[in-house]
Amino acid sequence: MTNPAQRPPLPFADIVRARIAQASLSALMLICVPVVLVQSTYAQTFTVIHNFTGGLDGGIPQTGLTIDSAGNLYGTTVGGGNIQSDSCYAVGCGVVFKLTHHSSGWFLTPIYTFQGNTDGAAPCSRITIASNGTLYGTTNEGGGTQCSQGGSCEANLRGCGTIFNLAPPSHGSGGALAPWNETVLYRFTGGSDGAYPTGDLAFDSAGNLDGAATSGGTFGGECGTQLGCGTVYQLSPSGSGWALNVLHSFSAINDGVAPQGGVALDSAGSVYGTTTFDDNTQGPGCGTVFQLTPSGSGWESTILHWFGRTQGDGCYPIAGLIVDSAGNLYGGTPWVYEGQPAGSGEVYKFASTRNGLDYQVVFDFFDDGHGGLGANLMMDSAGNLYGTTGSQGAYGHGSVFKLTPRGGVWAFTSLYDFTGGDDGGTPRSSLVQDSAGNIYGTAATGGTRNKGVVFEITP
Repeated sequence: MTNPAQRPPLPFADIVRARIAQASLSALMLICVPVVLVQSTYAQTFTVIHNFTGGLDGGIPQTGLTIDSAGNLYGTTVGGGNIQSDSCYAVGCGVVFKLTHHSSGWFLTPIYTFQGNTDGAAPCSRITIASNGTLYGTTNEGGGTQCSQGGSCEANLRGCGTIFNLAPPSHGSGGALAPWNETVLYRFTGGSDGAYPTGDLAFDSAGNLDGAATSGGTFGGECGTQLGCGTVYQLSPSGSGWALNVLHSFSAINDGVAPQGGVALDSAGSVYGTTTFDDNTQGPGCGTVFQLTPSGSGWESTILHWFGRTQGDGCYPIAGLIVDSAGNLYGGTPWVYEGQPAGSGEVYKFASTRNGLDYQVVFDFFDDGHGGLGANLMMDSAGNLYGTTGSQGAYGHGSVFKLTPRGGVWAFTSLYDFTGGDDGGTPRSSLVQDSAGNIYGTAATGGTRNKGVVFEITP
């Protein structure tokens, strides 16, 4: 069976249309022994609260965590879990897990293990919690559908991804360790509906789920005949099931390629996101920020920003956007454009004004050495921004940072620099904060088994 790390490199024209690249995925562990590390220059304390084994607890967490009202944490891993099925790579199809805090520490429970066929594989989005306590998310692959475009999905994973719901087990059906019940709400076909969903899902006020698929949608021309340029979709309750409606299909030259960061919604119902690439008359471009606005029976698309059109601008926005209570947007890039993509990235803001949204650079990583943003930001109640960089930092393995607004400028603080050892490395994680101000996230590599970790940073 083909390992994703052994696939031949694709030409750039194919890469810009491909799904998000996954890291090489190379005994159930319910109780973690914390690894506590304090960097003396910072007031915070860093603690590893779970080391993934690559077994039944999962491995290689590629996304961040979600917290419920009781302080429980939920997350996903793209590997681990079911490592026996022919429908999964030898490293497993991934799991959904729950972390519960007790007086003696944190306890991890795998609440669902993907099988790779009809239920999906490789979850690449954060968990979204509904008001009734059930969980929603996507898998990047699997689902059991035969893709409409030859070669657009991995045949051995049998599908182009899914949208799923997890409900807790009924009382008396196995206790706390019983798996949750999964329902596949939608299976992507790789055609006009999209393929390889990634990034955060968002509930609108009507109970619809909005999200993005990296491939599928429009084919031909700049989008090619195999993978397509990607879509933004809306999944709506319909009778006893759910129906998917494509809000927008990307076309490369006009609006970008490969939306990887999911979507965010404002109070008026507009949908925002990023595309990782675009095509223009000068060649492959650095991506876009887009807005979709309800208009009559359809949706109107507006490009708010084209990256890489000027020196020092951001490039390749893998991360999506967040929206604050005033309607301002925040995001970041892992690269900047200096005649060609190079160096580190930036954090940017679209300030809400009377004349629309005004693009501003909040912080430039280029000379800082801490890398660029690869996951969505988090904002606390005081208006501070938090994020992770997947590389560089003091030890070259990524960092957790904080940006504090002070008199019209933003002050940068590195909260933790990963070493790539037992503390983890390569964080591709959005962060989440509890009511006490503790911050939680994941790192995709490192840890005692080199399968990644869950970490906590206390104030």
